[in-house]
Amino acid sequence: MKHETENAGYEDRIRASFAKQGLMATLGAALIKVAPGLVEIAIHPAPAISQQHGFVHGGAVSAIADSAAGYAALSLMPPDRGVLTTEFKINLVAPAAGDRIIARGRVIKAGRTLTLAQTEVFAESGGQEKLIALLTATMMAVEGRDGVSD
Repeated sequence: MKHETENAGYEDRIRASFAKQGLMATLGAALIKVAPGLVEIAIHPAPAISQQHGFVHGGAVSAIADSAAGYAALSLMPPDRGVLTTEFKINLVAPAAGDRIIARGRVIKAGRTLTLAQTEVFAESGGQEKLIALLTATMMAVEGRDGVSD
């Protein structure tokens, strides 16, 4: 699905906001792709973000999936609006193990107040991708609230 955005500066806005996220820095996450209605975030497995079996922790997978969905929604918002996640559901369908974990967030339906987004999370190994998680989220547009415009 191709989306149009009213916000010509959406990519700079998203990159600046992402750079302010302490959790993404802690996870070692990188913003890979930004397009209208689509954002990709990646992490590399490391002991600091693993669980007891050596897989990337589900909390880390959920965090990059939520951020990818939120930034996909933000890419379609006017410059004076921000977004906050109001709810999400994530299905962890396979262990998060590989060379890189990639979250691809995309807007399913953009609305003035609520936006429905979905993120597919893949484990990449040797150039092959395997689906490891699926997140569905509802994002709320926020206007006129201090600190929530980005």
